[in-house]
Amino acid sequence: MEDTLKVPAPRTPLNLEVSFKRNYAREETKGTLKNISITGAFLEFSGGNVRANEKLNLIFVVAGRERKVAAHVIWANSAGVGVKFMPQNNRDVQIVDDLIYFVENDRSGRRSIMDTILKKVG
Repeated sequence: MEDTLKVPAPRTPLNLEVSFKRNYAREETKGTLKNISITGAFLEFSGGNVRANEKLNLIFVVAGRERKVAAHVIWANSAGVGVKFMPQNNRDVQIVDDLIYFVENDRSGRRSIMDTILKKVG
């Protein structure tokens, strides 16, 4: 029987600019979410030294609204960090789910437009 706790959640690629703060910091750092799942994400950034086990507050804008999600750094390398979301309530889970839906829906819409264009050309 497969251990489902060790199977990573499916990732959705994206390129979303975000800000983040360490729990103890006042200043924000800019970064880019490169992939996301319901459980976590890869946050790419340069400058700053973020280590495993630090807690971050991610800030991003979806559909014109600012959203905040708490996260825990699982691993770090020179390109960025892998974070696990730390939802405080169902609303936090819904924020991540909405972001994934927004990204996938936007991608499907672009694919549909390209299919229409290619059918007209062909």
